[in-house]
Amino acid sequence: MITKIAWKNIWFKPLNTALSIILLTASVAIITLLILLDEQFEKKFNANIDGIDMVLGAQGSPLQLILSSVYQVDAPTGNIDYAEAKTWMHSPMVKSAIPLAFGDNYHGYRIVGTTPEYLTKYGAELKDGKVFNKNFEVVVGSEIAQNLGIKVGDKFFGSHGDAAEGELHEDHAYHVTGIASPTGKVVDNLILCNVPSVWAMHDHEHAGAEGHTESTEEGHEHDGHAEAVADTHEHEDHDHEAHAEGEEHDHEHEEVGISEEGKEITAVLIQFRGKMGFITWPRLVAQNTRMQAASPAREINRLFTLFGIGLDALQYLAYGIMLISGISIFIALYNTLKERKYEFALLRVNGASRLQLLLLVLIESLLLCITGFIFGTIVGRVALSLISGSSESEFKISFNPLEFVWEKEGYLLELTIFVGILAAVIPAVKAYSLNISKTLANA
Repeated sequence: MITKIAWKNIWFKPLNTALSIILLTASVAIITLLILLDEQFEKKFNANIDGIDMVLGAQGSPLQLILSSVYQVDAPTGNIDYAEAKTWMHSPMVKSAIPLAFGDNYHGYRIVGTTPEYLTKYGAELKDGKVFNKNFEVVVGSEIAQNLGIKVGDKFFGSHGDAAEGELHEDHAYHVTGIASPTGKVVDNLILCNVPSVWAMHDHEHAGAEGHTESTEEGHEHDGHAEAVADTHEHEDHDHEAHAEGEEHDHEHEEVGISEEGKEITAVLIQFRGKMGFITWPRLVAQNTRMQAASPAREINRLFTLFGIGLDALQYLAYGIMLISGISIFIALYNTLKERKYEFALLRVNGASRLQLLLLVLIESLLLCITGFIFGTIVGRVALSLISGSSESEFKISFNPLEFVWEKEGYLLELTIFVGILAAVIPAVKAYSLNISKTLANA
């Protein structure tokens, strides 16, 4: 009965009530968003560096190397010589070494040349099909398969570079042999093949460019034969098109024998047997090679430190808004107390106790706070859903708005209730100590 009266009373002045709820909703939404982002962001980042002690790559920014090689969200710092990297990969200190070679993408999703051990590293089993074992065979991440409707047996052409609008490589088609199971990690948004596939793709492109240059130079030297050469090429092109229409070319399935000499890769993911590698490798690699060895844990801690400053500032802002909302509730309750003192006096005459009047004011304040908390929790999750959509399209990182961080969000609920009680203390005490006879005598 008291709760019903309290609910009707808080809507006696709807503008004041709406202002209090909006302020509380804003503060709770910001804090909820920060809690979910911090929890999921840290969880995803830590999950992706699990089992990776060091990343070997080209010199440059260590953070850029980690972001590009581990999280696939930045451009690589450059390429490194495969033969030189192999020397370090075979070091007695190394437990496992996984090479990575970048170069192409498909609809914005990066195609990575690596080994099947990369799938094992991230706990990605094959949901369908088999792992790649020939050139131009690929295993597609679960998110890509779902978003693009890719299935085993499909073929596609990659685009050069990281941009979806890059030059299309139509010389070799990738053949989908497997679909990886969902892991919630970076592998879900990658297309994986072997390293020779990346080399073969770009060796062919390089050879084509050289052939075009030689043809141009020869054309300058033999102007008299230009027309004949053009006619011959045109005739060959027509023959090739007719042949392509009549017969399917499966050269993408053929195993291309490629020498490792002079070849480059982008990075190597290293796991050490002991702790000595952590200490010695960064200095040894920097002194003896043109490469760098970066620690994912160290660089991500630096990143979180930089992010932490901004997150703390937003949290302080949210707590400030919550304090203002508490003051707003106090002012609303205190101002209406004068207008409702006759109502309280009549309630006392009709049998209500002093404690019931005190509870009535407290419940009004708590109803405002709980309503604001519920709306704030919903708005915070809607905001996370919008951020997740944007980050997934830009950085291939998604967040789950339906996840609950019970401990931290429980503390937030307790804080919201505390603000409500604090705001209602003085008005509730005033209602409790109301003098019935004096109030009715002045009515």
